[in-house]
Amino acid sequence: MLPTTSVNSRSQGNGVLSPRDAARHTAGAKRYKYLRRLFHFRQMDFEFALWQMLYLFTSPQRVYRNFHYRKQTKDQWARDDPAFLVLLSIWLCVSTVGFGFVLDMGFFETIKLLLWVVFIDCVGVGLLIATLMWFISNKYLVKQQNRDYDVEWGYAFDVHLNAFYPLLVILHFIQLFFINYVIISDSVIGYFVGNTLWLIAIGYYIYVTFLGYSALPFLKNTAILLYPFALLIMLYLISLACGWNFTKMLCSFYKYRVR
Repeated sequence: MLPTTSVNSRSQGNGVLSPRDAARHTAGAKRYKYLRRLFHFRQMDFEFALWQMLYLFTSPQRVYRNFHYRKQTKDQWARDDPAFLVLLSIWLCVSTVGFGFVLDMGFFETIKLLLWVVFIDCVGVGLLIATLMWFISNKYLVKQQNRDYDVEWGYAFDVHLNAFYPLLVILHFIQLFFINYVIISDSVIGYFVGNTLWLIAIGYYIYVTFLGYSALPFLKNTAILLYPFALLIMLYLISLACGWNFTKMLCSFYKYRVR
């Protein structure tokens, strides 16, 4: 999952990692270490994870600056602490329960909605996007094709989680206060407010994703990751002109999925 792009002080004299150190730097070993820490809450730094969540809204560049520090100190770009993932899971549960309450869903319908949001909206879509971005960045954005300089899949998934968190808060928390009284009403203000929140949320996702890949010094032309902004704004303007209410469509879709 994690990169092995530098040689530490325990390497052999010819510049190659010793077999013991190389084993510790394999993707499998780092993946095992990460998953094992999921069951040791006392070892997780929740305060630092909360700090990251705050700065993903106010200054996401500072979050990726920390990824640089991790690379320098631990020789890996991706997170080695699952605290962020645990807190994100809690946010998913709380916001989805709130969504079910606002949509007047029953207990079992809310549970179905929760399972859908966790395993499809977050994990399923995240696996797909992370894999796609991992392939594109390694295939087309790496400055020089060298196995010592590549975007590992774990970092790509971390970038997705970073970008997904602001989107989740905007669409599954802030939006809840406007759904019943403003957004789903058959009025211009309704779909203007709802679609504007969608514009901000997806715009945040695109921007934080761009920052994640532009933070890697061995990638080039990362500005192309901002190109979807043009399509996003175009869809936003078309939706206002045609009276499409994205939030109303989402609510109808969720109700259909939990039947």
